[in-house]
Amino acid sequence: MGKFVVTEGKAGTHFNLLAGNGEVIGTSQVYKSASGVAKGIASVRANAPIAAIEDQTAGASEKNPKFEIFQDKKGGFRFRLKAANGVTVLASESYEAKAGAKNGIKSVVKNAPAAKVEKA
Repeated sequence: MGKFVVTEGKAGTHFNLLAGNGEVIGTSQVYKSASGVAKGIASVRANAPIAAIEDQTAGASEKNPKFEIFQDKKGGFRFRLKAANGVTVLASESYEAKAGAKNGIKSVVKNAPAAKVEKA
């Protein structure tokens, strides 16, 4: 089972969504308050199961909420989850292949809804 791990730093607080094997699936933006982090986690939980997948490398276009698959400057593939209001609530690391990004999305959909929240 996955989990959200909340980490506090000098610039603010962020969270990572981890898969059952402990691998980081995605990372949030930095929030200034605990309530912002809670809202971000709630948004990932609510939006991931219903989000469409927009493959920007193939010219696709979907409405929010959505996962966007895109290619980064180094040629790797990444995804980000945008909430219904268009705000990015989770972003992935780079994958060598598009299939890796797609598997990451599947993992978010599977793990986020029931993931427990822990502090680092």
